[in-house]
Amino acid sequence: MAARAITLLPSAVRTTSGASDGSSAAAEFREANVLLDITTVSGTTPSLTVTVETSADGSSWFPHTAFSAKTATGKDIQKLANLGSYLRVSYAISGTTPSFTFSVVVDGKRVS
Repeated sequence: MAARAITLLPSAVRTTSGASDGSSAAAEFREANVLLDITTVSGTTPSLTVTVETSADGSSWFPHTAFSAKTATGKDIQKLANLGSYLRVSYAISGTTPSFTFSVVVDGKRVS
């Protein structure tokens, strides 16, 4: 099996909820590790929840796996299987003047 890393969200400061663009590269994956890296957090009671979403067509999205809510810097990983043809991540940010600097990278395993 060969691996391929895809950055769904590059490291950046984010203060409101949103979603990445979808990646069709997931169609070639058998399984994947999704890596969440949070490097800075500020605000009063900030919280970040990141959800991996999957789609068969790139337009109708369904939740696949969610990371537990994060309130501090750190790294986390989710191992995924049974992926659709497309992947993206959505994220919900809450708190008083919350700010998170984070990235999400998919390390997909595929048949070479």
